[in-house]
Amino acid sequence: MKPHTATMNPILKLVLEMGPLVVFFAANAAFGIFPGTAVFMVATVVALGISYVIAKTVPVMPLVTAVFVLVFGGLTLYLADETFIKLKPTIVNLMFATILFAGLVTGRLFIKLVLESAFQLTDHGWRLLTRAWIGFFIFLALLNEVVWRNFPTDTWVTFKVFGVMPLTIAFTFVLFPIITKHALQPSQAAEEPSKSDIDTP
Repeated sequence: MKPHTATMNPILKLVLEMGPLVVFFAANAAFGIFPGTAVFMVATVVALGISYVIAKTVPVMPLVTAVFVLVFGGLTLYLADETFIKLKPTIVNLMFATILFAGLVTGRLFIKLVLESAFQLTDHGWRLLTRAWIGFFIFLALLNEVVWRNFPTDTWVTFKVFGVMPLTIAFTFVLFPIITKHALQPSQAAEEPSKSDIDTP
């Protein structure tokens, strides 16, 4: 029997995603990057735990991100080298871009698995979204490299907390015309599960 899952309030979901970053920003400002990293790791685990208690599931992307926070945060603290925590966003974003690209060229629409509970689109629409997110993840990776390599640590932390999320929200709004144009009608949505998800890009 499939476990019951609950739909999480969007505002609460945003708070759980942003909360660890805001805590990271405050801890870094008060105590420095290493204590801030330790607090960030703890806050990330707490946010995942709250998400699981409420929704009875943990979304894939936050879970993967949390694993990288723990791994790279642990390396940062163990080796006393802040480079690792700064590299984490670059590696995570490139990894997501690579996974989506691999799915696209093999006819597997991985982004559909993540977002189909929110949107019902044609396969062509999912492919367009996949291409857009691949480009955006690469953009975030390159932007992170520019910021951490050329600016002080406090500037990088501020960018990570107050720059990436607004950019992501703005990018999501930019995608709305694609989502609207390629949304399935109710009759199409009923037929969609019977179709194969394997399609050429």
